[in-house]
Amino acid sequence: MSLIDNFRNILKIEDLRNRIFYTIGILMVYRMGSYITLPGVDASALLASTAGANNSLLGLFDMFVGGAFSRAGVFALGIMPYITASIIIQLMGAVVPYFQKLQREGEEGRRKITRLTRYGTVGITALQAIAFSINLIATSPQAIVIGQLGFTISSVIVLTAGTVFVMWLGERITDRGIGNGISLIIMIGIIAVLPANLINEVTTKANAIIVFIEIAVLVLIIAAVVLLTQGTRKIPVQYAKRVVGRKVYGGTTQYLPLRVNAAGVMPIIFAQSIMFIPSTIGSFFPENETIQLLTSWSVDYSGLLYSIVFFLICVFFTFFYTAIAINPKEMADTMKRQGGFIPGVRPGKSTVEFIDNILTKITLPGSLFLSFVAILPAIVINFGVTPGFALFYGGTSLLIIVGVALDTLQQIESHLMMRHYDGFMKTGKIKGRSRRM
Repeated sequence: MSLIDNFRNILKIEDLRNRIFYTIGILMVYRMGSYITLPGVDASALLASTAGANNSLLGLFDMFVGGAFSRAGVFALGIMPYITASIIIQLMGAVVPYFQKLQREGEEGRRKITRLTRYGTVGITALQAIAFSINLIATSPQAIVIGQLGFTISSVIVLTAGTVFVMWLGERITDRGIGNGISLIIMIGIIAVLPANLINEVTTKANAIIVFIEIAVLVLIIAAVVLLTQGTRKIPVQYAKRVVGRKVYGGTTQYLPLRVNAAGVMPIIFAQSIMFIPSTIGSFFPENETIQLLTSWSVDYSGLLYSIVFFLICVFFTFFYTAIAINPKEMADTMKRQGGFIPGVRPGKSTVEFIDNILTKITLPGSLFLSFVAILPAIVINFGVTPGFALFYGGTSLLIIVGVALDTLQQIESHLMMRHYDGFMKTGKIKGRSRRM
């Protein structure tokens, strides 16, 4: 079956077709909003003053919001405050009894956690909006055409409303569209700046062979990231025979798949949000030399210290998010209730320890490789790749694009196969098609 036939099958399913078009429409609204400039900003003067900022953390942040940051758009802060609030709530869920209780309350607890996350998003956005306006006044005073106090107040209101609106768009995609709305909004912002960076890379290289080698290496890195994302460790599970009436159930061997990167793309998003905190603090005090000195390492994402800290945070969040996403005790209890057991391992506590041991062994190399890919842009910059294009060589951008694309593809696969169509990628081996990342 050709690729065209697969697209035709997608269009034949009314629910799937509506979800895809709905998602595209929401993403178009988000992209249009990124071009609306804040009140009191001269767009042309701002563009001239922010030229050449791609080799800094601000350039990296700008990529996540599709260029809205450098244009001082109403969506300049994007969805990152929501991600930061989610991190804080999840960290509290690991240490604060009240949040642990909410996590055990089922649907009602999830609603309360979602509401608290939204409140936290508003507070974090307001703080970042103040820092954004102060930094913009300090670095591009010629672009501000109204009073500084009025600009700060209006910017905080507009930027906070913009982030809340983007958060709402992401939730609408998750509920009525296809894929994870928050992740798709981040991905579409990254993809939006890819063509310009690719053209810049081609035009700045005099030798076409070098460009060809760079693209070939990029393809190999993408293949390695896909392999990491889809890699699983299968644990055999034997189910005992049960006789119910005249029928015999069980007696078969199935497999418990544990993913090498069970946390998906979330550790990278979480780590990147944490890395924005020092630069945000520095933005509050643009003329304080001490604070600028202490936070200067967090502004240059190609620096050695930034890479080391980013690497370690990625490793930590990979283990942290894996521990949240996978519960070995729950798996062991489920197997025991269904009459299943791992050959050579006693049910109960021994099974929990066995699964936990396997999970730790596969998560360690997975986290190290994931973190290495996260700092690859800083490495390839030293080999002559332009900073803008280097961001797609690995790091957060590539991991988000690959992870979100696979997640969305798996959801499309599920819709097709539920209606007895062949999968979107019939000849591929997409492991865990029906599972979310």
